[in-house]
Amino acid sequence: MVRQQNIPDTVPMGFLGSLPEFVVLQTLLRMGFREDVDFVYQSSRFGGRLEKGGLIIDFTFSRPPDLAINVQGEYYHHEQGPNVVAKDKYARAQLAGQGIMLIFIDAEDVLDDPERHVRDALRYKDNSFLGGLG
Repeated sequence: MVRQQNIPDTVPMGFLGSLPEFVVLQTLLRMGFREDVDFVYQSSRFGGRLEKGGLIIDFTFSRPPDLAINVQGEYYHHEQGPNVVAKDKYARAQLAGQGIMLIFIDAEDVLDDPERHVRDALRYKDNSFLGGLG
């Protein structure tokens, strides 16, 4: 993986998320999306972290209203075994039940080519490790 030159090494002070999430946020803003108008960062669903089965979704869109994006860190989401993969698939199913398509973007892909992977996600195309599992 070769990181693009315009990607920072760390998140700015006060940003409550990972570097790949910050890169997706910045990419959306460069594309003309407006935070809290077109999308919400870190939205709570089904009780969020306070309820069993609750979710925190990285990016939930109002335009388009049926799209959500989660950035998947390789270590936590792929290397921690089948229980974490099952939880991610369950999150996708929960949102699908509300008419929302959850697209995953792998963190490594975001750092390699953020524009491409964000554009694909906005077209409901899932290039992630989890997307390839079905």
